[in-house]
Amino acid sequence: MQAWHVHENGEPSEVMRLADVERPTPGDGQVLLKVRAANINFPDALLCRGHYQVRPPLPFTPGVEICGETEDGRRVIAGPALPYGGLAEYAVADAAAVLPAPEVLDDAEAAALHIGYQTGWFGLHRRAGLEAGETLLVHAAAGGVGSAAVQLGKAAGATVIGVVGGAGKTAVARELGCDVVVDRHTEDVVAAVKEATGGRGADVIYDPVGGEAYTQSAKVVAFEGRIVVVGFASGSIPSPALNHALVKNYSILGLHWGLYRTRNPKLVLHCHEQLTELAARGAIKPLVSERVPLGGAAGAVQRVADGVTTGRVVVIPAPGEREAV
Repeated sequence: MQAWHVHENGEPSEVMRLADVERPTPGDGQVLLKVRAANINFPDALLCRGHYQVRPPLPFTPGVEICGETEDGRRVIAGPALPYGGLAEYAVADAAAVLPAPEVLDDAEAAALHIGYQTGWFGLHRRAGLEAGETLLVHAAAGGVGSAAVQLGKAAGATVIGVVGGAGKTAVARELGCDVVVDRHTEDVVAAVKEATGGRGADVIYDPVGGEAYTQSAKVVAFEGRIVVVGFASGSIPSPALNHALVKNYSILGLHWGLYRTRNPKLVLHCHEQLTELAARGAIKPLVSERVPLGGAAGAVQRVADGVTTGRVVVIPAPGEREAV
């Protein structure tokens, strides 16, 4: 089979190499999955760079989220067990973590449902307790993680403000359902959010960016607001002023979704059931902006790393679905 291998750490476009290799052999409690579609996530770039919290032995295959097919023909979604990631024709996954793919989503959409939407659901509902009628601010709202949070926020009955970078991403954020879109390249984010909320600020802020985005969040969080720290795509990890959180009476919430898979896997299954129901009634649907062949995976991971993509970029190993959309 063909699989992308990383033999040394560095930028994805430089260290990922496509190779002909043997199919991986599942270990105890694992299953072999034929990859129908692999969604690219920012952690794939961090894995290539050696900056992710999980460091598989070299060489390894990136790809942490797939829609796959079991040996008995079931269509499923899973997070592959590294080092046998999803940017290959076959991957390995822990059997207990394999979930049924929603029937209403095609392979590429199903591949993009798991990590981003689970993270969004846990962040907004489990951690922040988002309620209908509240205002949700989403940084990087046109990106893969942000777009999921936007849709989940709208499904929960929130007013959603999306922060994006550039006119093209502004259009995408509006298409996703944002009530207000702020272009950080041309607008003052703090002033725009205060104006949109009548000076009150946002009840819940979803931040996968860090850096300057977090600084802005602290300035526009409402009384009893909640800032959900999801990641640091900017590359800068902020140092929050706890005296500021005390004086303004807001909460800073960390979210490491991966911990739930080992600490409380029943919640992950419950979340998947909720997401499947939301997908079935059309309340959420992953925005797949590109479908690329397996041979284009390294370039696609690099584009996600560089922050120039919108929605989700999905690799389709099988022939017949390799057109861009």
